[in-house]
Amino acid sequence: MTIPYPAIQPTPAIAAVSPPSGAPRPRVTFLGTGYLGATYAICYAELGYEVLGFDVDADKIAMLNAGQVPIHEPGLDELLKRNLAAGRLRFSTDIAETAEFGDVHFICVGTPQRAGGMGADLSYVEASVTSLAQHLTRKSLIVGKSTVPVGTAEWVEQLVGKHTPGDLGVEVAWSPEFLQEGFAVDDVLRPNRIVVGVKSEWANGMLYAAHKGVFDLAATEDREVPLVVTDFATAELVKVAANAFLATKISFINAMAEVCEASGGDVTQLARAIGYDPRIGNRFLQAGLGFGGACLPKDIRAFQARAQELGAGEALRFLHEVDLINLRRRTRVLQLAADLLGRRSGPAGPDFSGTRIAVLGATFKPNTDDVRDAPALAVAALLQKAGADVHVYDPQGTENARRAVPELTYESGINEAVTGADLVCVLTEWADFRNADPVALGELVAGRKVVDGRNCLDSALWTQAGWEYRGMGRP
Repeated sequence: MTIPYPAIQPTPAIAAVSPPSGAPRPRVTFLGTGYLGATYAICYAELGYEVLGFDVDADKIAMLNAGQVPIHEPGLDELLKRNLAAGRLRFSTDIAETAEFGDVHFICVGTPQRAGGMGADLSYVEASVTSLAQHLTRKSLIVGKSTVPVGTAEWVEQLVGKHTPGDLGVEVAWSPEFLQEGFAVDDVLRPNRIVVGVKSEWANGMLYAAHKGVFDLAATEDREVPLVVTDFATAELVKVAANAFLATKISFINAMAEVCEASGGDVTQLARAIGYDPRIGNRFLQAGLGFGGACLPKDIRAFQARAQELGAGEALRFLHEVDLINLRRRTRVLQLAADLLGRRSGPAGPDFSGTRIAVLGATFKPNTDDVRDAPALAVAALLQKAGADVHVYDPQGTENARRAVPELTYESGINEAVTGADLVCVLTEWADFRNADPVALGELVAGRKVVDGRNCLDSALWTQAGWEYRGMGRP
């Protein structure tokens, strides 16, 4: 039976469906145990579900089964240990075991930018769905969580039909994730909405049963979790549209920072003033080095590529400028550094030979160890390429940064990084950096000069301590 669209239900009232396994609640699997899959698997066990996490990476699976989270995500370690001990959670590299275990299989693999193009690489999605489908022996629901181009769910449905006997009745649905790294545990347990794209009442009922733990927790805490039940294409578009909007908002305020730099305005005061308008709001109006990470940059490029394929490329042309504004903020840090150090810029940019520069921050945001497309690490590499002796410190991302850019020098603390530095660049807004004592640091550096790439420092406090301060879009 086809369900009506759209349905938005703050308090879900959906018919219960019995799990094909015969278990009281659906047994759930998560294919892919990176940031997305590992967090969901652990948190769903915390909600009381029987959970199996699958990955082809045997080392990662061994770590998880040993109670070690391979990523830094606040609160996740304790939940992993507790649910392993409770017997609700385990991890495997056996796809046949995974297929046999689950009633609802969530696809949580990566969709990186395609090599040599802007589109999304769906090879991991194809491999996981095909492998799973070939081992299924009963009816189940395959649910995409990965961020994908619109049209992927229909393609996955075709893959499933090709690799499973028709009489099994395996179905496909899509339910995008909205995790923020650093806040991912709460985003799973207490989401601000759940979106499901389904084609049948059975799929809708199974997904409701698979989310019932979330709704039950909300009820005990006197909250509501809005549920949007829609079609495949809309469910796929929700995530990429949200990311495109956030990226646009961030790039807008950074474009205003460029205007402020040219005119003498202060973008922090500008952002505060326009943020009071309830139609605009103050979230994501923090001008600085721009966005990075594993989602926003590649997602807005994949969105443009898919729109072009669909003949709607003109509609998303503005995202190209959003991307360019974001990337320009990285070179702006080099211009500010050159200004403070008295280095002239030639056709190839400034020459920082003979200078020592401390870079505080390597991750794309605080409270994570993720350095994928991190603006901070990209700027550190640019400084090093321009001749500087760059010393980097990050509270959680040092090892990942070292693997990504081994030619930089990595330090074990703030003091070690800034000692003898001619310039300090604060490029990730960790609390350790925001709250650092400028007087104490001033005793360690060779020159009291600081670039605040995130506008996160108290400029008056640093100036009073004798530092030459440069922010992004600030006079």
